[in-house]
Amino acid sequence: MSAEQPLTPEQLARQAREHLESLRAAGVEWLPTAPPPAVVVTAASPSLPVVTEPAPVREALFAADEARSAGDSLTLQQRQAALAALAQRVSQCMRCAQLASTRTQTVFGVGALDPDLCFLGEAPGADEDRKGEPFVGAAGQLLNRIIAACGMKREEVYICNILRCRPPGNRLPLADEAANCRDYLDQTLELVRPKFLCCLGACAAQNLLGTTLSVGRLRGAFHEFRGITVAVTYHPAYLLRNEAAKKDVWEDMKKLLARMGKPVPGAKK
Repeated sequence: MSAEQPLTPEQLARQAREHLESLRAAGVEWLPTAPPPAVVVTAASPSLPVVTEPAPVREALFAADEARSAGDSLTLQQRQAALAALAQRVSQCMRCAQLASTRTQTVFGVGALDPDLCFLGEAPGADEDRKGEPFVGAAGQLLNRIIAACGMKREEVYICNILRCRPPGNRLPLADEAANCRDYLDQTLELVRPKFLCCLGACAAQNLLGTTLSVGRLRGAFHEFRGITVAVTYHPAYLLRNEAAKKDVWEDMKKLLARMGKPVPGAKK
């Protein structure tokens, strides 16, 4: 099999135009400026600069370090546009060959920017893979009830997962899959800017916090991720199998609400 031929300047320009048109169709009206590509001059043709590694137009825009350095200076509209562009980039992701070949679509995140609270799960399930939105199945319906019990609405929080693709058979994410998706998570949190994080289940907590401790060891205390206060509780899917654990989750949520300075619904004054 012959080696893959490099794209011509015309092909690169066409790809860039098509990508920008897809972003415009999605409502993106602003994008940050990427640095110019590096050039080298070949000995055979010293007057002709050759572009090295012609990365896709959007690849350089959302590296984690750039998101962190630019995050504080972006306006709300700019962050909305950057998040939409990141979601578009994720939709084309092929980093995990098995996940890319078995998914129906990627599942990004949903909710408000600058929320008081962001819920972080492990990975999309079958319902999420079909609809393209996190937490819309049975576990999602239970999460909605938890959010409502806390005196909030789903659209007021942000919801996402460690992975943006459904693992086959709803298995746990593999370590390399979580690593491949990590910069998407970090960039999302940089752009969304939640005030508090709530990890749902061991997979979310262990991956975010870089720990091997169980949920039982992590819940009941507050943790920290890049200046954001983090709470840990059981995943709603676990509650569907273990009704008795619901009271533990409610205790966790009451403690989190108190830390957030919010009233606890139904609490005696």
